[in-house]
Amino acid sequence: MTSTQPRIILLFSGKRKSGKDYVTDVIQKRLTAEMCCILRLSAPLKQQYAKDHSLDYEELLGSGQYKESYRADMIRWGEMKRQQDSGFFCRLAIKHATQPIWIISDCRRMSDVQWFHEEFPDRCICVRVEASEQTRSQRGWRFTTGIDDAESECGLDEGVKFDFIIRNDGADDVLEKQLEDLRSLIKSREEESNTLHNIKPEK
Repeated sequence: MTSTQPRIILLFSGKRKSGKDYVTDVIQKRLTAEMCCILRLSAPLKQQYAKDHSLDYEELLGSGQYKESYRADMIRWGEMKRQQDSGFFCRLAIKHATQPIWIISDCRRMSDVQWFHEEFPDRCICVRVEASEQTRSQRGWRFTTGIDDAESECGLDEGVKFDFIIRNDGADDVLEKQLEDLRSLIKSREEESNTLHNIKPEK
């Protein structure tokens, strides 16, 4: 596991075409790449899946038809790996992280959230990105059986207490205000975390 302990971990989730990647990219630019890294649980999954199935890893990282044609099988394969070891992809994703703030941009299952909370207590902020079905459709989303009703899309619909919810329906001013509020929350959590972890136990 990485030897660097993060100060804050932002655990992002959201439906397909809700704009998670866009939102997390904006946040990283605001916080700077020196301070903040984006870690995708799907990256090590896709890398290993591509290797095992002799596929193009770079194409699987994209958002085009190549990835979509393998998505359902990739989900099944990923589920099999997680059943064997729930933290398998989480550990791979953070392996080389060195920045003090981590953005996990694609939490999809309760086991993802639980793993980070257990490994890094008091450092996690759960963020949900939401957009209406109409907005998602305008971005190219179409309901696909076996994908949109699978755990990879629905696993965090219930049972998670989100610390922050971002509505991302295309209004830049609304999004801007929410991102400023999120930055304020990050700052306050950092201060709380620093205080908590700087308290020395009594001898």
